[in-house]
Amino acid sequence: MIRFAVLGSGSGGNAAVIECGDIRLMVDAGLSAKQLETRLSALGVEPGSLHGILLTHEHGDHVRGLRVFLKKHPQVPVFATPQTRIVVHETGIGAVTWKTFETGQAFSVGPIEIRSFSVQHDAVDPVGFVVGHGGRRMGFVSDAGFVTRSMTDSLRDLHGLFVESNYDDALLEADTKRPWSIKQRISSRHGHLSNIQVAGLMREIAHAGLSRVVIGHLSSDCNTPETALGSLRSCLEELGHGHVGLHCACQNEVCGWFQL
Repeated sequence: MIRFAVLGSGSGGNAAVIECGDIRLMVDAGLSAKQLETRLSALGVEPGSLHGILLTHEHGDHVRGLRVFLKKHPQVPVFATPQTRIVVHETGIGAVTWKTFETGQAFSVGPIEIRSFSVQHDAVDPVGFVVGHGGRRMGFVSDAGFVTRSMTDSLRDLHGLFVESNYDDALLEADTKRPWSIKQRISSRHGHLSNIQVAGLMREIAHAGLSRVVIGHLSSDCNTPETALGSLRSCLEELGHGHVGLHCACQNEVCGWFQL
């Protein structure tokens, strides 16, 4: 059995936790250390009981709480690519048990198999993960500018998926707060995924065994939960997969547990 929860997701910070039997892993640590501890505890997870933290990339909204959290819980190892490790270490992370892996490499934490895969984003070496345990597979994708073939291939045959659905094209175009250059960065091949791109991904990977999709990292100005979920629901129903449970993670509260 796999179960997972999203501690928070958005431009203010991202983190999730996944549990397989007795093994618990956190994916990213972009909330403050205090919020990480508070939200883990709300789920019944003792922060010091984590068996590792998986880093997707080095941006602040994915590692902001890491330094203070590790000062309090130095026994928790951090899994990252060598390039991500170097950049994060230079931000002031002290004595840490680093576990490095090359992009595309599979590795294990106890009985859990974790497969990493490359994504396109304006970070040094961003990755996504597929976590496998007991015949179940859970995918994590955050901060990806577009859907590559290798990403699609990595995310086939999942039972659950967390994926960013950052912006709606029409709302981004109509936004008056962001200059054109920022809009271009968001929608570029190294920016973020739109609702339309997530629907396109679903057309490639949705199948009868997929039971849960949680979307996150929504823009507070250029997307809404109703818009993003409506787009995804319409796509899945058109594909004949209306059985898939859909949820939207938010910035300010825990979303979960979800069991696969």
